[in-house]
Amino acid sequence: MSDFRPTRLSRRRMLWQAAAAGGLGAIFKLTPSPASAQGRGAAGQPGAGPGRGGAVRYGPINKYSSPSDLRITDLRAVTVAANFDYPIIRMDTNQGVYGLGEVRDGGHKGVALALKPLLVGRNPLDITGILETIRPYAGHGRQGGGYTAIDICLHDINGKVFGVPVWRLLGDKKMDRVRLYADTTGTSDPKKYADRMLARKKLGFTFFKMDITYNFINVRPGHVDMYGSPTQKGLEYAGELIAAVKDAIGWETPLATDTSSLRVRTVKDAIRVCQAWEKYELAFIEDLFGTMGFTRWQDYKEVMAATSSKILTGEDGFGLKEAFKPLIDNRAVDLIHPDPGTAGGCLETKRIADYAHEQNIPTVLHMAGSPVATFAAAHAACTMRNFVAMEVHAIDFLKWWEELVKGVPKPIVDKGFITVPDAPGLGLELNEEVVKQHLREPGYFEPTPEYDKVRFVGRGTGGPWPHYNVDGVWVNERTSDY
Repeated sequence: MSDFRPTRLSRRRMLWQAAAAGGLGAIFKLTPSPASAQGRGAAGQPGAGPGRGGAVRYGPINKYSSPSDLRITDLRAVTVAANFDYPIIRMDTNQGVYGLGEVRDGGHKGVALALKPLLVGRNPLDITGILETIRPYAGHGRQGGGYTAIDICLHDINGKVFGVPVWRLLGDKKMDRVRLYADTTGTSDPKKYADRMLARKKLGFTFFKMDITYNFINVRPGHVDMYGSPTQKGLEYAGELIAAVKDAIGWETPLATDTSSLRVRTVKDAIRVCQAWEKYELAFIEDLFGTMGFTRWQDYKEVMAATSSKILTGEDGFGLKEAFKPLIDNRAVDLIHPDPGTAGGCLETKRIADYAHEQNIPTVLHMAGSPVATFAAAHAACTMRNFVAMEVHAIDFLKWWEELVKGVPKPIVDKGFITVPDAPGLGLELNEEVVKQHLREPGYFEPTPEYDKVRFVGRGTGGPWPHYNVDGVWVNERTSDY
């Protein structure tokens, strides 16, 4: 009988062997590198077009770090003042590597910082485990922003530790550049609207969206009814705005409308809107029932059956099962429109898009965040098989918006496209000097001890209270009986 002695494998050796077995040995190979895990490594050379470009060169793993011992040590934040403020989160670790993330535009940093007690001490490489822990505290609208910020931070850290871009953690890259659609400041004047859109086109954009709101059509008597919903005359005037813009940018150019502020109340109202605008062959009509109207999938399905206009919604929905699955399963919309800042960040937005793809429903991304949120969304978008375009909401202040970050090719927005980085993590760093010029409140990633024991989430420790204990004795103490 042979003397069999099992070989003891370290965790690092096991990881390497598992990666090699899956054909990823070249990515996970431990090679000498500087002691800091924050190193960016070599960037890839993206192609000139929207398709796949040159070979990707990943950055090296930090040989001198210890991924198994990596731990989250702190969460800090800054809020950049903008049209919609940008709450940017930094997740620190015990090995120097950190991750950047962002709460949904216009949200509050507190929805992410409140999760701190659930995160400190966890290994940030456990992305799905951590996200499962904090998922119960996410919600629709800006309440999804805390979960999203943590997701982005975790992916940024993982990419830096393993020397790969965030998109590689999500799947295969389907495109090097992500198409953007230009949001545009609205007006009730057809000529001014056309001029503003034409100016966007001259910047190189190839996809456009215009707002059609209550304020823009309620400029003459009889344009809205007693409930504020558009009348037939109001819809005809809205058509004048749409026609003027299409005349300016070209009728073959994709143009969408945002109707979230049009005060469409009923299914009949929505059908009238869609039928009145069928002749304009819009790329999509957004949020007929408002940004939270994604819950009305039965109403959307009824509208879909009555019009050839394309319908889209979803920007305020969190999660596949919580918001998008009913829309997709019931084919209640033509396209879905998650905002990664609410939908759940990189991983959940990719899940939503993949699920929609199985039903042949395209994905458009809503976006009004800083370059941090925008690049995080671009990493997810470039792996989607059904991606159409992503919004950019900073065209009127692109110069300083682009200067908020460094390490990526400039201009960030180039002729209506954004190039997805191939450097590790998100592939960018904050430009501290510029960020400090645009702070909503003083302080640059200051310590957040006020959130160390905050109990906005999770079960609090509590204290003594007067009550009868299990033995029927009146006490004023904390017990484990409740």
